[in-house]
Amino acid sequence: MEMLPEIANRRSIRDYIPDALDRPTLDRILEAGRRAPSAKNRQTWRFILITREATRLEIQNACFGQEYVGQAPAIIALCTTNVDYKMPNDQFSHPVDIGIAAGFMMLQAEHEGLGSCPVTTFIEEDVKSLLSVPHKMRVVMLLTVGKPAEEPELTDRFPRERIFGYEHW
Repeated sequence: MEMLPEIANRRSIRDYIPDALDRPTLDRILEAGRRAPSAKNRQTWRFILITREATRLEIQNACFGQEYVGQAPAIIALCTTNVDYKMPNDQFSHPVDIGIAAGFMMLQAEHEGLGSCPVTTFIEEDVKSLLSVPHKMRVVMLLTVGKPAEEPELTDRFPRERIFGYEHW
């Protein structure tokens, strides 16, 4: 099956080379998130780029000490600016919107020859405090980015028959 190599080859990286990343590359990754679709094109997000080592290590602590978080030369905090908006299907839009933006960023990172990993295990209040995120806003996800120090095996995917449905469940 033909698909973009960025989709076919992307994997979650949890071991990074500590080399700093150049700002134009990081800006392209952020731009990919900015270009992502969102519910009613509301774009209720803010992306915070963290490259300072001291801050990355504090975020690592807020992530229950997961070493790869502090090891990554860049962390992006994906925040929502509207936690209350529900779509017509009665679901909150921000988890969906942030997930799509994160996906776009991960694919751009892969395109740039970098690795990434979404992080959802963290103490949100600690991260909000570190990054001066306003009280009413939420940090939905973190994304680590850097040059991979490893190339892990592609993880197995469930067979199509288990995932796909045509016309019904």
